[in-house]
Amino acid sequence: MDHTRIGFVGAGKIGEPMVERLLAAGRHPAVFARRPEVRDRLTRLGATMVPAAEDLATSDVVIACVFDDAQLTEVACGIIERMAPGSVFVSHTTGSPRTIRRLKGIGDPREVAVVDAPFSGTPELIRQGTLTVLLAGADDAMTRSAEIVAAYAATIHRMGPSGAALSAKLLNNALFAACTQVTLSALKAATDLGITEGAFLDLLADASGGSAASRYIAASGDDAEAYSRRISRYLTKDLDAATTAADDLEVDIGELLAAARLGPMDLGEPVSAAHTH
Repeated sequence: MDHTRIGFVGAGKIGEPMVERLLAAGRHPAVFARRPEVRDRLTRLGATMVPAAEDLATSDVVIACVFDDAQLTEVACGIIERMAPGSVFVSHTTGSPRTIRRLKGIGDPREVAVVDAPFSGTPELIRQGTLTVLLAGADDAMTRSAEIVAAYAATIHRMGPSGAALSAKLLNNALFAACTQVTLSALKAATDLGITEGAFLDLLADASGGSAASRYIAASGDDAEAYSRRISRYLTKDLDAATTAADDLEVDIGELLAAARLGPMDLGEPVSAAHTH
């Protein structure tokens, strides 16, 4: 039996089903959650609640699933500074590789490995155990992380050294944003031509113009306008992070970012890395 002690912070819309899958797999994570209703639900399922995020530092592997770099920095620094040598901190946050490098700088002197582990998928895929997760970091740390996230991920890609998974995920998200913009534009044109959104999405499910973007829109149950409002917050964050990462690494992805912002969704203007230090 694997006796790895697991800590988890960020039991939100995405994180809570991850914890559920860990529990179903026979793992018994310690969890920090702010919302009382989440604490109650996960306690009933067998999770152990801790009063502060830093209390997770006694775990062998700590998983963080928070929204952005600011939240990740807020919770991660205090945890990593208290973790024992040989332990692993895993971040599911889609953010800047710079933040992971900063956390790695905290962990290295303590011999605490930091793994960036962004994912692709939805809460439904997590509950089905079919999430896609990207890993980057030291080989041993990736192996240990993969053994745990396999409770909710069916596909795990090892991308290379620290930061590589985030770079790959940010490129993926920029491409997804561009595909979504094009699909939403096509949906508007379809309705202008008297074709309902549902009928056109049904066609895209079987035709060459279909994509992950059209499948996600169809599966959401929302009309195009509502879907745009809901997803734009996340895509704007990801495009800003991709811009910063590209600036940091001196890689030109201007055409991809321009395509991602061309369409009915307002995903903002590029954010220069100079404004995010």
